[in-house]
Amino acid sequence: MPPSSTPRPSLADQAYGILLDRLVMLDIAPGDPINETSLTAELGVGRTPVREALKRLESEHLVQSFPRRGTFAARAEISDLRSITEMRLILEPAGTRKAADDADDAQREQLRALASDIAALRTSDPSLRTLLEFDLATHRAIYRLVENAYMREVLFRLDNQATRLWWSVIEEVPSVADHIAGHHALLTAVADGDPGTAAELAQAHVAEFHAQLQAALLRSAAL
Repeated sequence: MPPSSTPRPSLADQAYGILLDRLVMLDIAPGDPINETSLTAELGVGRTPVREALKRLESEHLVQSFPRRGTFAARAEISDLRSITEMRLILEPAGTRKAADDADDAQREQLRALASDIAALRTSDPSLRTLLEFDLATHRAIYRLVENAYMREVLFRLDNQATRLWWSVIEEVPSVADHIAGHHALLTAVADGDPGTAAELAQAHVAEFHAQLQAALLRSAAL
């Protein structure tokens, strides 16, 4: 049989993907210790793939290792919000514009299907976790279409950090559902191959996200 067009992820890649989502969604809380032995048993892989995954996550500032102390989930520093937003305001419009240009027909249909799923959320009562999972799915679907590997990597990293910050104050954000609903127009613009509209919506999306988090921080500080 001919080889598959999509290579199977390595054990290190699989461990990385699982740990990444746990860290981003704060299932592993900031500051929590990460036990390699427990992870190897839980994930059913050897120590080497887990160590490779943790090294990769450390390079992305999601975990921190300390001599003689161990490895811990990195803190979600709200003080980093301004720097993250400055970068995203530049790269999100550029990346989304490229995605709108680079996507093929099959990928555009996948974006439309995701947009349809987001539209359906309005008739349900999704949990905060479900909403944030759709947020991650939207951004990751768009980033994967960017053919510039350097840009794509930075976009993923910034969004991971932004999501961790959002989770840390999510209870103080009153309009999460409305924010996620806005992804429908963004996905549709990319799927329709409209780079100008897609870039404008991406920039507005990042600016709105920043404003929501700043307001949430003020409410949290006032409690």
